[in-house]
Amino acid sequence: MIRIMDYSKCGNDIFIRESSASGVEDIVADIINDVRKNGDEALYRYSSKFDGADLSSLEVSEEEINAAFEAVDSELIEVIKEAKKNIWAFHENQKRSGFIMTGEGGAVMGQRVIPLDRVGLYVPGGTAAYPSSVLMNCVPALIAGVEEIVMVTPPSKDGGVNPVILAAAKIAGVGRVFKIGGAQAVAALAYGTESVPAVDKIVGPGNRFVAEAKKQVFGKVAIDMIAGPSEILVIADAGSDPAFVAADLLSQAEHDKNASAVLVTDSESLAEAVSLELEKQIPTLAREEIARASIDNNGRIIIVSSIDEAVDISNELAPEHLEVCVDNPFDYLDKIKHAGSVFLGRYCPEAVGDYMAGPNHTLPTSGTARFSSPLSVDDFVKKSQFTYFTKGSLEKIYHKVAYFADSEGLGAHAESARIRFKEK
Repeated sequence: MIRIMDYSKCGNDIFIRESSASGVEDIVADIINDVRKNGDEALYRYSSKFDGADLSSLEVSEEEINAAFEAVDSELIEVIKEAKKNIWAFHENQKRSGFIMTGEGGAVMGQRVIPLDRVGLYVPGGTAAYPSSVLMNCVPALIAGVEEIVMVTPPSKDGGVNPVILAAAKIAGVGRVFKIGGAQAVAALAYGTESVPAVDKIVGPGNRFVAEAKKQVFGKVAIDMIAGPSEILVIADAGSDPAFVAADLLSQAEHDKNASAVLVTDSESLAEAVSLELEKQIPTLAREEIARASIDNNGRIIIVSSIDEAVDISNELAPEHLEVCVDNPFDYLDKIKHAGSVFLGRYCPEAVGDYMAGPNHTLPTSGTARFSSPLSVDDFVKKSQFTYFTKGSLEKIYHKVAYFADSEGLGAHAESARIRFKEK
């Protein structure tokens, strides 16, 4: 059963976080080194060992993708297409432009926004398949102008890939798909093998082995973030329906036994009602065991004196998903400083953001929303500066450049400015 806590009595104890250490560092390091050394041979070997799949080819063929597309229910195909349209419309607003500015004497400075050449997208297998993650990671990359998107996803024991994942890849616009998962897939994307091209950035969620692998290859390639277990924090007042609130908490609890679901409320009666409702709803879930472990071990209900205090607590916890279930949610929006994605009102469950609304569902976890952002078009571009000075524009400031360089003890820097105006 979920714990109910009175904030006035427990105070800052609610802000203590578990260690983020994965405990798999050495295992992952060995896998990465193996893939770097042995390439495809290591990938085939790990597919057999971890996935129980004896593959004849690592890459999914166009015929396999088309067959999967035809096998998926036509109604789901249309829903995926509509979701892509909404995601595209939202992320289209994130496109950046460069700029040019001029200085004295004909000097020109500017910044260019340049898409990455090739991006790797990790799509989990395991306890659930997430075609929504294909869309959320691929669409902003395409809008950014990335030339090639390579997707990796674990194979099933028969050597196939979940048809819905492949259908989503086709709809999203993924370029190539490979049947590899785990830390070995991350290593392949980072360093390349005979079959898998090396990428510039790896995005997408995964288990602790995937997260640790992304951490270890960072620097060789860019990564989006180190994703932790799913989180939801619901702020709700006495006017909230306890069944709605319980269902929203369970929408994240069913992801992972380590997921956290937190309700912060100014109503003791709502707290008790939500606790009872959770006990009623958990046994009805297909993922009952996972949800039960999450709620019992990591779930909590925190009773506060006001909704303003609830917002303060939320800002300290910096949750991945934040729901504000009150009649006037926009009154609180400007007060919310730290949250991955915010869902406003009594009829805006977090699930609408996972699938259909349009904002990205790849979000910062484990309190990192204090300093990081949801996945966006910005994640798939880099910026490059340029500067142009004429003789006249440099002549106006070269002595200041030289003086500044000399003050740092860098005489060659200084001379590179002075030499252009010395008599020969």
